[in-house]
Amino acid sequence: MNLAAFDFDLPENLIALRPADPQDSARLLVVHGDGRLEDAVVRDLPRYLSAGDVLVFNDTRVLPAALKGIRPGRGETGTDVACDVNLVERIDSNTWRALARPGKRLKPGDTIRFADGFHALLTQRIDGGEIELSFSLSGAALEQALDAHGAMPLPPYIARRRPADARDRDTYQTSFAGEDAASVAAPTAGLHFTPRLLSELDAAGLRRETVRLHVGLGTFKPLEAAQLEANRLHAEWRRLTPETAGRLNAARAAGHRCVPVGTTAMRTLESCTTPAGTLVPATGPTDIFLKPGDAVRTTDALVTNFHLPASSLFMLVCALMGTDVMQAAYAHAIASDYRFYSYGDACLLLP
Repeated sequence: MNLAAFDFDLPENLIALRPADPQDSARLLVVHGDGRLEDAVVRDLPRYLSAGDVLVFNDTRVLPAALKGIRPGRGETGTDVACDVNLVERIDSNTWRALARPGKRLKPGDTIRFADGFHALLTQRIDGGEIELSFSLSGAALEQALDAHGAMPLPPYIARRRPADARDRDTYQTSFAGEDAASVAAPTAGLHFTPRLLSELDAAGLRRETVRLHVGLGTFKPLEAAQLEANRLHAEWRRLTPETAGRLNAARAAGHRCVPVGTTAMRTLESCTTPAGTLVPATGPTDIFLKPGDAVRTTDALVTNFHLPASSLFMLVCALMGTDVMQAAYAHAIASDYRFYSYGDACLLLP
């Protein structure tokens, strides 16, 4: 697999730092399987879908997983060190893998204090620059402390340009997020779906289902040679319930389309599909890696944002639509000043 085939040049000014206001007013590039392109807006979605089609959303909730803390000085003459901590993956009720800066000044046995009664012990360093933290709180108490003292974990391409603020608490969380907060990145295609747009989709006879995939920071990491060779990505926890699988199978059998909203919903569905194209329930990790040449069995259309060059997510949309079609679509989007990435505009892909 030649990664260069999935590369493209993106001007930095097209990286969106804030979402459209309102969020359902974002632009929508409609990409047809024959290469035809249409410029629209997200609220036009009912025009391109049919009554009975099923939109499948990822209802994961994003934790305020970006923390600022202090590592107290070691010994009588040691100095305190300010630390930035980003949680990456939950291990159990009080233990997380994390990234921390300045990583070189932290070692196992250190305590990082975030607030009165809220601290974590660095228990070990992990390959790849990550650390393991055991928090002083667990379960719901830990979630409450993160909500009180954490910030939204904006993607690196936004965080380098501005800090997270109170507005991100609303705009970086979908309107339909469930109660279980375990994602450290948003399922960003879902951010466009305001209560107003959801009502308009309901009125058009479109149906809605939810799956859950807890999004990790691995979605932003550059692809590595080992991942290409192993044909596997970072693992993320996902769930498709028996009831949802049954309704989606019935809808497709009746001739309606299954339309995941976002690559996380698509990866969940495709990881739960038999070779015959039937969805089966599953709960647990998936490391599915979809790229051109791989079978796409249950995704009949896809709503998604614009993705990073040479990324696994751009390869995924190329698997659905074809690399030439998507390269041409992205070239049109760049020439037309579409806004890219998590807070950017959207595509509707109709293979």
